[in-house]
Amino acid sequence: MTAVFGLKKFIAVAAAAVCAAVLCAGVHFSGAYAVYFGGTSRLIPIYSVGRDDKYISITFDCAWGTEHTDAILKGLSDYGVKATFFMVEFWAEKYPEYVAKIDAAGHGIGTHSKTHSHMSALSEGDIRAELQSSSAAITSVTGKDVDLFRAPYGDYNDRVVSVARDMGLYTIQWDVDSLDWKDLSAGEIVRRVTSKVGSGSIILMHNNGAHTAEAVPVILQTLKERGYTFVPVGELIYRQDFTVDPNGRQQPSA
Repeated sequence: MTAVFGLKKFIAVAAAAVCAAVLCAGVHFSGAYAVYFGGTSRLIPIYSVGRDDKYISITFDCAWGTEHTDAILKGLSDYGVKATFFMVEFWAEKYPEYVAKIDAAGHGIGTHSKTHSHMSALSEGDIRAELQSSSAAITSVTGKDVDLFRAPYGDYNDRVVSVARDMGLYTIQWDVDSLDWKDLSAGEIVRRVTSKVGSGSIILMHNNGAHTAEAVPVILQTLKERGYTFVPVGELIYRQDFTVDPNGRQQPSA
């Protein structure tokens, strides 16, 4: 009996490995990848990118206010850095001049949803409506298509990622969280970010954090001195022929 049980266990493990290998070899999604967790598949957004050239991205979520946004834009400009801003529709509609200003400065822009809701609780139709409407609000100002999406609160499930993928949107998370929304001091924000960054990292910040604008120049200078190059998320990720591992790290297909 022991031998039979051992054989069955070996066959089950081998089968799962074969399924995962077939999946990773044969299915290419536009913005996410199916991976296996305990024999079940999940769709995983892009948290970071597998590359060894020390390219990284700094991103800002825009949902409330603009009081610190000009200072952030100045810091980015002073260091010649192009970032990516993820905008909620009601923010983009309230501050179209900032949408235009961010676009004119050469930064990337993605949608952060229409209403900043927990999208995993929404139906497929509601998710699609959120993404269509919020993307259109940005395009109406910039004249450019939107192909990047960040879920509010980092909250997603297979349905959210699948709908975004089907709409041509790459779902972007992060692997370095500044926690600037918690009103940490500039020094604390700097330490959190600079201690966690690696090649291919995506940094999460917010356009209206109390001390974000103060921390940004220090982060940029420190990481540039370490040999990192900042690029918008749209230039950091792989656009096709990629996989995403269970940790959300995007890799080019072999």
